[in-house]
Amino acid sequence: MGTVTDTRTIVLVVDDDPTVRDVARRYLERDGHRVVEAAAGDVALTLATEHRPDLIVLDLMLPGLSGLEVCRRVRLSSTVPIIMLTARGTESDRIAGLEHGADDYVVKPFSPRELALRVSRILDRARPTGQPAPTDRPRILEDGDLWLDEGARVARRAGRTLALTSREFDLLVFLVRHPGQVYSRSALMEQVWQWTFGDQSTVTVHVRRLREKIESEPARPVRVATVWGQGYRYDPTPVPS
Repeated sequence: MGTVTDTRTIVLVVDDDPTVRDVARRYLERDGHRVVEAAAGDVALTLATEHRPDLIVLDLMLPGLSGLEVCRRVRLSSTVPIIMLTARGTESDRIAGLEHGADDYVVKPFSPRELALRVSRILDRARPTGQPAPTDRPRILEDGDLWLDEGARVARRAGRTLALTSREFDLLVFLVRHPGQVYSRSALMEQVWQWTFGDQSTVTVHVRRLREKIESEPARPVRVATVWGQGYRYDPTPVPS
């Protein structure tokens, strides 16, 4: 008989508290995920290389190698979705995690069901569908030297593949699909993140990170413009006359 292949998505849970790991594992396994656990940052990096997880749940405060450093090192070679856990809940801690490349954050103490829902939602959006989109929503989007394949979740600029995280890709697709329209941070959180409440600085950080990847001069953006006091607007590349 042939070997049965385990097709479950892999979630790496990194936390030095065994109770947190146990609760997260039980809820995630109930949703059909395979869970790999680590109690320290260096172990997490090793397991991330060995298992190539589909998502990482990463505690900010770890003994030895911090969660921020783990996140930074993972981002050097991978766009795997990362949900940061923080016991502090202050804006500076949340922003630090996002600045280091996290896609999302959950503040401790957290609802394990909320964490499981966040994991499933991000995995659903990050997974290439391989299915054709409806006729009014083509899978390929183009703007100047920017090229996006929604189905494969691939973005290129001037022919070079962009290393976009799941959230960055979702944000870029939404903006490109709605050129010339101004969206507040709260509107983007609802439309892209599907959050009806939360820290709006999350959007600010993701816009800044996105500009660093799609703008020739991130400090002088021409694609993702800031409309002071209102939000952000995507300006498509002018067509040469």
